[in-house]
Amino acid sequence: MGSCLSVSMPCDQVVNQVSQCLSDKGSYIYDLSMNLAALEKDMEVLKAKRDDVQGRVNREEFTGCRQRLAEVQVWLKNVLDIEDEFKDLLSTSTVELQRLCCCGLCSKNVEMSYSYGKRVIRMLKMVKSTSSKGKFDVVTEKVQVTEVEEMPIQPTIVGHEALLEKVWNRLMDDGVGVLGLYGMGGVGKTTLLAQINNKFTKARGSFHVVIWVVVSKNLDIHNIQEDIAKKLGLWNEEWDKKNENRRAIDIHRVLKRRKFVLFLDDIWAKVNLPTIGVPYPDVVNGCKVAFTTRSRDVCGRMEVDEMMEVSCLGPDKAWELFQKKVGESTLKIHADIPDLARQLAGKCSGLPLALNVIGETMSCKSTVQEWRHAIDFLTLSAADFSGMKDEILPILKYSYDSLNGEVMKSCFLYCSLFPEDYLIDKERLVDYWICEGFIDESQGRERAINQVYEILGTLVRACLLVEGEMNNISYVTMHDVVRDMALWIASDLGKDKEIYIVQAGVDLRNMPDVKNWKGVKKMSLMRNNIERICGSPECAQLTTLFL
Repeated sequence: MGSCLSVSMPCDQVVNQVSQCLSDKGSYIYDLSMNLAALEKDMEVLKAKRDDVQGRVNREEFTGCRQRLAEVQVWLKNVLDIEDEFKDLLSTSTVELQRLCCCGLCSKNVEMSYSYGKRVIRMLKMVKSTSSKGKFDVVTEKVQVTEVEEMPIQPTIVGHEALLEKVWNRLMDDGVGVLGLYGMGGVGKTTLLAQINNKFTKARGSFHVVIWVVVSKNLDIHNIQEDIAKKLGLWNEEWDKKNENRRAIDIHRVLKRRKFVLFLDDIWAKVNLPTIGVPYPDVVNGCKVAFTTRSRDVCGRMEVDEMMEVSCLGPDKAWELFQKKVGESTLKIHADIPDLARQLAGKCSGLPLALNVIGETMSCKSTVQEWRHAIDFLTLSAADFSGMKDEILPILKYSYDSLNGEVMKSCFLYCSLFPEDYLIDKERLVDYWICEGFIDESQGRERAINQVYEILGTLVRACLLVEGEMNNISYVTMHDVVRDMALWIASDLGKDKEIYIVQAGVDLRNMPDVKNWKGVKKMSLMRNNIERICGSPECAQLTTLFL
């Protein structure tokens, strides 16, 4: 059973409500011309307010000491969006007005005119609302800039103390504006430059700002400008959309008013300072630029006021560093180990990177036989190579050979697929290594994650990887020379370079020329500008591809 509820309403009240409804909706049509005129007028007022606010922001941001408030940036972005929608709405206004008939009281297409009129009213309200919110007592705030950011360095630094003071004194000389540090890979140039950077933490007030930029082999002007802009408080999404020249003008406008120090780490070609926006250091402005490179020619092209070589350590300093890495307790296990350790340290040819890696590898070797094997191994391997590769790669390969198991080795080689100086997210490596079959997830995700972190920890402690954290993301990265060694190993010691093809971040425009696609096992072409892949090569053994 059910019941029916009846609510009575006077007939004239019903008629009035229906009439009011039709009148309101009808106004979308018969008031269209008037509403469009009002919208155009209000839009002009909004744009004028926008120009006033933008002008204030530009004037206050000019020196680089202030940056726009977030609410101001949001308001400016909203006005930009409204302006785009207004242009779209206005583009069809003539057609919509021509569609009206009966002196504008009706339309030849009521549905379309109603829809358009409703958009006009909605936008009119939006413009009025946004305009009312465009009153700002303050549009910018002071940029919080840290004069010097201390760079992390290894706790064990031996051998370059005298050079550190020499470099510091030359850099502080009034006659030196640009200083270049050159030397072979792994010799400690970056560490030395980081120590110079950290010395400025004790010399606060001497310079307005100290900037650190990693350049790397693939020179990217945009990335360099971005790093500098972030330090100066210039960077935001809108700024990043500017072209290279406009970004350079902004950077130059700020730096020419400041006494700055710019550190450029790991450059492989001339960095044109004016192109970036960096004023050239001279006696008048008192600014400084210091950089590291593996090439003395680059120092010449950079028109340095001073170039200084960072050489390998002498025998005494090399032995001092090696002892610290191996550890006193290991050296005291057997009377013959110190002499063997001296021989092994000599095989490192004074290269700090090699001394660190081999020293830590040998720190847990407790038998004379293990030490003698290490000496024999390095002696035999080094004979197969000439020049730098004879002295560096075989030594680093010994650290690789000492890794425990094929899984550890495969994970290490995998890290060489990424570009130079690439920050490899540890969490992403978990999924990558599971997909590669290096890690077994069958026992649970948490266990797999723990295993990945154990492997990464071992590689970091062996100085084959370096770990860090940025924006709450934990990462590892691979030193250039260590990466070269890994690629050399992966390509069967250079005998078959098409097994493991890695040309990541080298600005390729076309696919690399591969003679034997069937033999390719891993390929990384990430961070390039390859627009298309011609043909369909047969890659029967290919298991990993990064594009």
